Formats: sequence, structure tokens, C-alpha cells
Amino acid sequence: MPEDELFDLVGCLELVRQRDQSAARDLVEHLYPLVIRIIRAHLPRRVAEEDLAQDIFLKMFTRLEQYQGAVPFPHWVSRIAVTTCIDQLRAQKRRPEFRWADLSENEADVLDAVLTNENDVEAGDALAARELVHKLLEQLKPDDRLVIQLLDLDQKTIAEISALTGWSQSLVKVRAFRARRKLQKLFKELEQKEHS
Repeated sequence: MPEDELFDLVGCLELVRQRDQSAARDLVEHLYPLVIRIIRAHLPRRVAEEDLAQDIFLKMFTRLEQYQGAVPFPHWVSRIAVTTCIDQLRAQKRRPEFRWADLSENEADVLDAVLTNENDVEAGDALAARELVHKLLEQLKPDDRLVIQLLDLDQKTIAEISALTGWSQSLVKVRAFRARRKLQKLFKELEQKEHS
């Protein structure tokens, strides 16, 4: 972020602390793309994005006095957003089992092609494959799902994930290892159900 933009952000924060409604709207408008991107990256589609974004901004404003400036403000807001997403995932009731019948026809075709090692999966099936990945990810615990999302799908480094989540780098590595093993297990269970 350029310095002049940072200066505007600092000035805007000062006005928000003085209860300036216009500055608060400007701050939300400035941070909205960041927050909505985090929400979309970490939550299933059935969650109302706008409601969750409002929750994140509410937390941001209520905790604004806690912001000390040790990290850039967008990073601080990102951490609130990620934590809120994790809390939302924990609050959702998890389905006990993921079955072949839960897949759409396209998703089933893609999975069948992967299981039979066919290399001619059509490009149009990429969306179905993506949906399948997200369905498998939804079966993981929220923390495990988050680490896989950040590490493997968003291509973040261990250090970046550690800074974003507040977890130690060792914990990030352990969670990633366990989450990958769980995904492999879920995939094999799904494969066995298809063949039975």
C-alpha cells in the first residue's frame, strides 16, 4: 500500500475513533474487498456473506480501541475476519457422513474419472471438481480446513499462515499434515462407497 494511502488510512482511523460516521463508512468501503475475499475463501456457500461481513465490521469497530498499530490495520482486520470465519465454521452443525449420493452428476463423473485414472476429464468439469474439493474440505474441522485452504489453495507460506492465525509454525505444519491425512481418508471412504 503506498504511503499516501497509508496516511489516509491513519487519518480515517483517527476520525472513526472520534465517532465520525462518514469516516466509518469510508473505512468499511476501503476494507470491504479484503473482508469479502477472506469470507469467500473460508466459508461454504450457504453462509450469508453480507451477514458475516457485518459481524466482522462490528467486531472491528467494537475492538478499535484495542488496535495499537503494531501491525498494519488491514492485517489486524484480516485476523478478525479469519477468526470470525473459524468461529462460524465451528458453529455450523456438521454432517456425520459424506456419501456418493451427495454428489451432483458432474461431481460424480469427475470423481469417477479421477478414480479410474482417466485423463480426458473435460474442461467444463473443472467447476464440478472444485465443488467436490469444497465438499471434501467441509468435512474437516474448521482449523484443519483453514490451514489446507491457506496453504494449498491460497498458496500462503507457513510463516504467513502463522502470522494470520496466531498459531506457531510447528502447529501449522502439524495441522496441515493431519488435515491432508483426513482428506485422503475421506476420499478413500468415498471411493469405497462408490464401489460397494
